[in-house]
Amino acid sequence: MSYEARRNRLCQWMLEEQVQLAMFEHTEGRQDPSIRWLTGHPSDALLFLAADSTGAVQALLVPWDLNLALCYAEVDSIIAYSEFERRPLQALKGALSYFHVPLGSRVEIPPVMPYPLFLRYVEAFMDFEILCRNGGIHEEAEGLRAVKDPQEIQIYRTVSAITNELMEEIEGHIRSGRLATEDAVALYLESACRKRGCEGVGFEILAAGPKRSFGIHPFPAYTAGEFATAGLSILDFGLKYEGYTSDVTLTFARAPLSRAQERLLALTERAYRLALAMVEDGVAAKTIAAAVDGLFAHAKKRMPHALGHGIGLEAHESPLLGNRTDNDWVLKSGMIFTLEPGLYDPTHGGCRLENDILLTESGPEVLTQARIIRL
Repeated sequence: MSYEARRNRLCQWMLEEQVQLAMFEHTEGRQDPSIRWLTGHPSDALLFLAADSTGAVQALLVPWDLNLALCYAEVDSIIAYSEFERRPLQALKGALSYFHVPLGSRVEIPPVMPYPLFLRYVEAFMDFEILCRNGGIHEEAEGLRAVKDPQEIQIYRTVSAITNELMEEIEGHIRSGRLATEDAVALYLESACRKRGCEGVGFEILAAGPKRSFGIHPFPAYTAGEFATAGLSILDFGLKYEGYTSDVTLTFARAPLSRAQERLLALTERAYRLALAMVEDGVAAKTIAAAVDGLFAHAKKRMPHALGHGIGLEAHESPLLGNRTDNDWVLKSGMIFTLEPGLYDPTHGGCRLENDILLTESGPEVLTQARIIRL
């Protein structure tokens, strides 16, 4: 699917909601990856979409880096942010003029806009109806991004293959003793992924040896301490390829292990198998998460985080696979998400097993091959 086709899907929503102009913002402090999803531009910018009564939409990109936009962006028009004094209110004024938006029109700005700044927009554009709301076009874009199109799925097949290759290499180097510390593992991944065409890692690598694996996200993310020595070690990483990130977690279990550690491993593997068996089109995400929480509760254990989450241009996207009363997400064919059951003990350490799952019409397809590795 092209960027123009994605924008036109939003145009239908704009026409139904009678929104004539919508503003997206990806700047320091207020980042929205929907701009890259809609245009291909990988850096800071404002994006203005103007609805056309014919069902098409016109896109004006206002980038901070004009040269980068000219290289990557696929839009109708580009005007450098410096032309508007690098001020968003000035840029919106320019967009209203550029598209000849009639007075009284509905104009939507990002819902994360701070309230004092929202008031400035209202004051500056009193001749328009300024919308800043939940359930608006930004939420609609988030929902569309949750179901991947064929182009995105192909990207995920590629980044998953690279992720799988590097997991095999990491295991081999750990078994041989070449990688023996947290930082050695993390820095190897940082370099090796770029040699394979990745933009880098999708988020800060988490590498925790047996003394630190009790944390869901260890602090600091990795140290110069020993990794994959006796006990349980966790490696959580993702690779970014054409903007999209994978997200996997390996647990390295080196003997001798206590009975308590063996039980943590067995329960985590059992929870993963249960969750994967329940994945299908139309099932409520909350139902799967509740089943895993119930399995752990029966064993008098508790998982302190959600079962999983969507992935895409961000490491954490929709849908949420969590056992929360406000989680209304239903799994659909085309969604890509993680399953990552985990248990953590301050004495015995922690374990987590996380893979990336593509839901197809025929069921779940496990894209990555993370596992619990016994040494």
